[in-house]
Amino acid sequence: MTSTRTPAAPGPTASDERDRQQRRVGFSQKLGRWDVKLSPYLYISPFFILFVVVGLFPLLYTGVVSVHQWDLLKGKGDFVGFENFSTVLQAPIFWKSVRNTISIFLLSSIPQVILALVIAALLDANLRAKTFWRMGVLVPYVVAPVAVSLIFGQMFADQSGIINQILRNLGFTGIGWHSEVLPSHIAIASMVNFRWTGYNTLIFLAAMQAIPRDLYEAALIDGANRVRQFFSITIPMLRPTIIFVIITSTIGGLQIFDEPRMFDQFGRGGADQQYLTVTNYIYQLGWTNKNFGRAAAVAWLLFLLILAISVVNYLITRRIASEGGAKQKKRKKVSA
Repeated sequence: MTSTRTPAAPGPTASDERDRQQRRVGFSQKLGRWDVKLSPYLYISPFFILFVVVGLFPLLYTGVVSVHQWDLLKGKGDFVGFENFSTVLQAPIFWKSVRNTISIFLLSSIPQVILALVIAALLDANLRAKTFWRMGVLVPYVVAPVAVSLIFGQMFADQSGIINQILRNLGFTGIGWHSEVLPSHIAIASMVNFRWTGYNTLIFLAAMQAIPRDLYEAALIDGANRVRQFFSITIPMLRPTIIFVIITSTIGGLQIFDEPRMFDQFGRGGADQQYLTVTNYIYQLGWTNKNFGRAAAVAWLLFLLILAISVVNYLITRRIASEGGAKQKKRKKVSA
């Protein structure tokens, strides 16, 4: 008796298994490539999304407002082109506000950076209660700018201010801190320095602590004192941080608003606009005069002014840094 057997189905061959593995590895490799290419953009996307929402869109929208007659209730009116810009540029009060802004900026930013460097160098030394002093320099930054403006406004009062009382006790005459141009700028700049010097001090201090200590030990062996070490080691190593602080101080100094606004009880920048800044002028045009087109034009002019001064600061500091680096290389070659 003969039995019939059903032929068995052919199993997977070696080539089929090899093709399946190649397809699986190929798909995982594609996922890996997509992950490498896309994940960095996903990580940084929150910043760019926030920048577009709160930075780029308001800037472009302000540009649209600046070329129209814009009403608070009705919104966009007739297209006027650059008429708002030409009107603002012909107004003497605009140039006065630019003068005041640049003057206050110079009186605040230059001493602020110098003081922050000196204080950071002192805090970087071996002091007792380091943490206490380092936290103490940040206390003025925490204080509300309105409170600082009100306190300093009373201190620099023309008649009953404590500053004029001290000057009279020393035999000097009182100064019109609210009525004269330069004294009012000095008073407002002192408020800015009081608030921001400690903040910049901590930035410089963090950069100083990253400097290798063996450089100071080698300089000490060579006989260099602390002053020589500060100018020969600390300042050259802090050049990138100094550039950063100068640029941020420029941007913040040209946008000053709270201090001159709260310097007197009226907030008009003085009887003769002797300390009216550009941002205060924008506020007056927009909310007092209800002329949003001209206010937007002044905002764009301020943006261009900040951009120009920041570029000039960057080029100057970068050139100084490159010259300092070239001198250091020459010294190393000579010593070698």
